[in-house]
Amino acid sequence: MSLVNKMTSGPSHLSGFPQAAIAALEQGNTIEAIKIVRLDRGLGLKESKDLVDAYLKSRPDLQRRLEAAQAEARQGFVRWLILFLALAATAAYFVMQGK
Repeated sequence: MSLVNKMTSGPSHLSGFPQAAIAALEQGNTIEAIKIVRLDRGLGLKESKDLVDAYLKSRPDLQRRLEAAQAEARQGFVRWLILFLALAATAAYFVMQGK
């Protein structure tokens, strides 16, 4: 049985999962959660990612919050990008009018 299977086979992995990793997941930051697990457990990248994925599978409520946080971040980025493009187009228009 692999390390990840051993750690996720029973409820004991839930209590031992790093709180900082859970907080990162709640904020929508999966990469940060993986980094925290790597440091906390001394695992490799793949093992840490597998452990975070297994933890998320065991916590559907947290997985939904993670997905919601990531969707909100994407929406914020899209809004920022649209605003930036509109400002760039306006600036380009005025530059072209000045020539």
